[in-house]
Amino acid sequence: MKIPELRLAHHIAKMPIIQGGMAVRVSMAPLAAAVAEEGGIGLIAGSGLSIEELKQEIREARKRTKGIIGVNIMFAVREFAQLVKAAFDEKIDLLVSGAGFSRDMFTWGQEAGVPVVPIVSSAKLARLSERLGAAAVIVEGNEAGGHLGTERSMREILPEVKEAVKIPVIGAGGVMDGNDVVEVLRLGADGVQMGTRFALSVESSAAPEWKQHLIDAQEEDIVILHSPVGLPGRGIRNPFTDALAEGKDVRRIGCDQCLKHCERNFCIMERLIKAQQGDMKEGLVFSGAHFSRIKEVLSVHEIFEDIREQILRA
Repeated sequence: MKIPELRLAHHIAKMPIIQGGMAVRVSMAPLAAAVAEEGGIGLIAGSGLSIEELKQEIREARKRTKGIIGVNIMFAVREFAQLVKAAFDEKIDLLVSGAGFSRDMFTWGQEAGVPVVPIVSSAKLARLSERLGAAAVIVEGNEAGGHLGTERSMREILPEVKEAVKIPVIGAGGVMDGNDVVEVLRLGADGVQMGTRFALSVESSAAPEWKQHLIDAQEEDIVILHSPVGLPGRGIRNPFTDALAEGKDVRRIGCDQCLKHCERNFCIMERLIKAQQGDMKEGLVFSGAHFSRIKEVLSVHEIFEDIREQILRA
């Protein structure tokens, strides 16, 4: 198989790979830039960052690469509009957004000349996104890490979306290596998003303890928890998730009002940051369903070498 290019509006990625925007503070400038340098599309996770932090990360990524750099910002965060506009001010190449759906972001993107790519889990939402002006859609199934918007597999949903829209369709969820990339491309995807594999890369900003916790975990350590965002999320068992499952009070004293709507069963930003900094007792590690297939931390270059080899062999 020839390596297909991925076209998103006026951007052309030589490798049809988008690196998932993993918050909080896992997908930062070093990871996004390394992916962009390999010919893919690197995403900085803006959720949980301040306006100034996001601007600094974009500037740092720009220093490291001339490749395609985007941001992923959850619609659920209170400062969604401010973060999006800050990214546009920094001339970001594209916006990816999930955990809710914003009609306004398409208008903002058209005004700024920035392609907007929503994360969807149905053909219906993909059609609406196309009508509103989406440059592409990312189809995320229940294999994905973090917040889950469906119980269906991406491999079921993707062909339905391909039939429903004319814009590029990117498959996401459960993609761990080059063989998976080939499988998703053969389903008709124009590109593939990979999250967990890049979280377990040298360039990921997750703490070494975070990465080791995920590598040591087994499939039976998967827990589905109810996020304050209002969606289920896939995490890896630890003392915090045990306490949550046992009904213990793990709420935070005080609130930063970081989400538009928060169920306040715990502070998700606090728990994700604790994990990213290496606290494996009190933090929350989000993960894709097939994380146990990853046995070692690799460089972004090594991950791309495997993808290239498997596509060319197919």
